[in-house]
Amino acid sequence: MTLDDVPAVGALEHKLFPIDAWPVQMFLDELSQPETRRYLVAETSGGIVGYAGLMCIEPIADVQTIAVVPEHEGRGIGSTLLTQLIEEARHRGAADVLLEVRADNPRAQQLYVRFGFEQIHVRPRYYRDGVDALIMRLQLPAAHPEGHEATEAGHA
Repeated sequence: MTLDDVPAVGALEHKLFPIDAWPVQMFLDELSQPETRRYLVAETSGGIVGYAGLMCIEPIADVQTIAVVPEHEGRGIGSTLLTQLIEEARHRGAADVLLEVRADNPRAQQLYVRFGFEQIHVRPRYYRDGVDALIMRLQLPAAHPEGHEATEAGHA
C-alpha cells in the first residue's frame, strides 16, 4: 500500500465496515511507521479489491486489518493477503501473530483456523455495535540460525 492507495482504501473501509471504519488519517499514520508496520493492497484491472495490514513489535505481530470486497470473496485474495502478512511477521522475527475477528463473522474465522490460528480469548462488546471480538493467535515456529524452522523434535 502506498500513499496514493489511501483514498481508495479509505472509501472501501467505509463501505465494508460502516460502523467501525478507520478514518483515512489512521491509514496515513500506519503507513508512516514502516519500521513496525506493513500494509498491502490486492488489485485487479478495476482497482483495489482488498487490503491488509500488520503491526510487528517483537515478539508479537498483530493483524491490524484485512478486508476483501464481497464481489471478490472466495477467489483466494484473503488467503494471499494473510499468507503475506504471516511471512512478514516471520521475517520480522515474531513468535506469535494475533488478530481480532468479529464473533459474527464465521467466514473470516474459518480462514484463520485454516491457517492454524486458535481462539485464545473473547473481548465482550468490542465492536461499536456490541458484537464480541474473538482474539486468535498463530504461534510461529522458531527458526534455526541457518534459516530452517524447528520441528517439535527440535530437528530441521
